[in-house]
Amino acid sequence: MQSNNPVFRRSEEFNGSHAHQGGGNYQPYGQPAQRGFGEPGFGLPGYGQPGGQPPAPAQPLGRMTIDSVVQSTGITLAVVFAVAAATWVLTPGLDEVEANQSLGALYACALIGSGLAFVLSLVNSFKRNISPALVLAFAAAEGLALGALSKSFDMAFGGGIVIQAVLGTFAAFGGTLAAYKFFNIQVGNKFRTFVIAAMFGMVALSLLEVVLGLFTSGLGLFELGAVGLLFSIAGLVLGVFMLILDFDFVERGIQAGLPERESWRASFGLLVSLVWIYTNLLRILAILQSD
Repeated sequence: MQSNNPVFRRSEEFNGSHAHQGGGNYQPYGQPAQRGFGEPGFGLPGYGQPGGQPPAPAQPLGRMTIDSVVQSTGITLAVVFAVAAATWVLTPGLDEVEANQSLGALYACALIGSGLAFVLSLVNSFKRNISPALVLAFAAAEGLALGALSKSFDMAFGGGIVIQAVLGTFAAFGGTLAAYKFFNIQVGNKFRTFVIAAMFGMVALSLLEVVLGLFTSGLGLFELGAVGLLFSIAGLVLGVFMLILDFDFVERGIQAGLPERESWRASFGLLVSLVWIYTNLLRILAILQSD
């Protein structure tokens, strides 16, 4: 089950290599573990001898299920919300900013959080064995960045823009999931390739915009104009496509009986897509309110 998604491509279980190469510590479901020389049970009376008692079958390992994916995703989202709320409360409010004419704390939190999240996203994407601790660390970094970003947008535009963006994000999640199940959307290799290429393309453009912004006026991708609006709408649509890929991998992973720990890889992919949708939706609402 080879994948083009960098989040899942490094997983031997998603790509089926543990079953074909004999690697890993996972025994076939319901079959006895094979004992080798020097392992417990090897050479015991009756083991492997005619008439002897066969060894007790190994207990099957936990498998990834909808419940395990929901649980791990719920934990990661809880970390994001907790850190974002703490960042919102502990950073200067509007009155303090107006008095001191300083947004340094918000900018520092946004910069540190986004930098850590970017590094951890690369580590989690290309790590063969998923680490729940690193996924939770990524969620905490995203919470730090999103808390500062959301508060700065709330200060600048008000009007409940953050609540609207949060509700819109979960509405996009629910609508995409309903469409995926109701219309029985089938994900092909061309679609996967297009979405991943578009994602890396938008990341590259965003980094280029940041670099150009340090020296020139940039391309206007992050400005509150027509170019910024089009870029954000494209990002929002791409985020929905990324969710479809996530749902497809979760469904295929459950059908393949992947180990339960792979639920954390699925929750990481879902979190990336939700954050992507939220940030683009927040910018769209800001641009519409500024007109």
